[in-house]
Amino acid sequence: MTNNIQILWADDEIDLLKPQLMFLEKKGYEVTTVSNGYDAIEEIEENGDFDCVFLDESMPGLTGLETLAKLREVNKNVPVVMITKNEAETLMDQAIGSEISDFLLKPVNPNQILLSLKKIIDNQRLVREKTVQDYQQEFRQILMEINSQLDHAEWVDIYRKIINWELKLSESQSDQMQDILTMQKSEANTEFSKFVNKNYLDWMQDDDAPTMSDSLMRKKLIPKIKDKPAVFLLLDNLRYDQWAVLEPIFNQLFKVQSEDYFYSILPTATQYSRNAIFSGMMPADIAKHFPDLWKNDNEEGGKNLHEAEFLEYQIKRIWKKEIKHEYIKVSNTWQANDMESKVLNYLNNDLTVIVYNFIDMLSHARTEMEVLKELAGDERAYRSLTRSWFLHSPLWNALQKLAEHDIDLFVSTDHGTIRVKQPSKVVGDRETTTNLRYKVGRNLKYDSKDVLEVRDPSDAHLPRPNVSSRFIFAKEDKFFLYPNNYNYYNNYYKNTFQHGGISLEEMICPFIHLTPK
Repeated sequence: MTNNIQILWADDEIDLLKPQLMFLEKKGYEVTTVSNGYDAIEEIEENGDFDCVFLDESMPGLTGLETLAKLREVNKNVPVVMITKNEAETLMDQAIGSEISDFLLKPVNPNQILLSLKKIIDNQRLVREKTVQDYQQEFRQILMEINSQLDHAEWVDIYRKIINWELKLSESQSDQMQDILTMQKSEANTEFSKFVNKNYLDWMQDDDAPTMSDSLMRKKLIPKIKDKPAVFLLLDNLRYDQWAVLEPIFNQLFKVQSEDYFYSILPTATQYSRNAIFSGMMPADIAKHFPDLWKNDNEEGGKNLHEAEFLEYQIKRIWKKEIKHEYIKVSNTWQANDMESKVLNYLNNDLTVIVYNFIDMLSHARTEMEVLKELAGDERAYRSLTRSWFLHSPLWNALQKLAEHDIDLFVSTDHGTIRVKQPSKVVGDRETTTNLRYKVGRNLKYDSKDVLEVRDPSDAHLPRPNVSSRFIFAKEDKFFLYPNNYNYYNNYYKNTFQHGGISLEEMICPFIHLTPK
């Protein structure tokens, strides 16, 4: 793997380095040597194809750092290894600040040099090969677990394991294994859909059910709130893999105290899952207790306009003491900037709930805008876009301010999304809803193998818009299409990120507890 790898080595005592040079040449590296910084710059100017440069810091004329500065004017990207006898911390700081790739202290032995080169030049290849090897070893184990009658907690473990491998293979650019993992995740979703199909309605009556949207605050959030300000940040549409790429940013200022999970209720849609979170009730109970506030899918008006009232109701119902709380929803840039400017005021509250809608808007905008389809063409790009947004958002600015104070921060979501790939035909009347991952209506006709059907909505604690209304939920990566203009809408919606149905990505949601470092 070292064929044609070109190294430039600048050292005023180059003649004393013959053992190291011979060692590298035997390993297949091609080494050009010079004895001063001026010659090093000239070589870089005349031959810009060096893969790595070794620079002695203590050369007459131009020092190593001075040579490095001039070298960067010619070639900003070539990796540089600084070699010195000087162990002064200031020198190390200067070298690292000049973006060197490695720092070695004299005398250097051949194996040190080889290790440095492998880290710099062969790192990606070695990581890719090791990652592929490790995944190949675990592939069969995951496959066996997927088909072994898992419970709801074990499904979370499998999903996290798959996401972990997806991120590792993505980072190492192991495209062939990434395709195999995609197939394995698809198979996992097939089995998970069977699992939900078999158990979901039982969960509505079962004390052993997983924590779901309606019990999230009661079981996961409120028991952790102590005698200091708590901030509950709900990022709409946040999937586990998106949290995984945001976590390193949070870790700059926050420490993860616990990483937990809950299951979103069906439909995995904001109107149902988020209202259930804040009310502490299933949708049928919300409709019963708040008939003037709940809107069914086929009714006019906003479906998430009363979360603050629902939150107020839940807090009064279950909290043992009077608490000061505040609800903030961010759906546009003005609200985001306003939230950032006021964020330190939230320290006066016992509980502050911030609902941030950017990721949800991103998934919907991606469907509508061709440019976003290009920017977020698959899961890897979708994660990257999420990370880039967060890093430069008013939200991260606000969290940096909060990190300077003693608070509890909780990060979660209401549901996730899945990239849909397989159309499934549905026929319904004019009252049937337009959602791609679930339908509510009468006289629905569909392929039964593609859906979980709930003939009596009360069995799933869902409201019934009409006497004969039923719900159907898409399994795996299916999406519902009407026969009219079928091919057009298939091309339009295929490979877009949708929610409302049954998948690991939509139903298994993170719940993270963090504190400032």
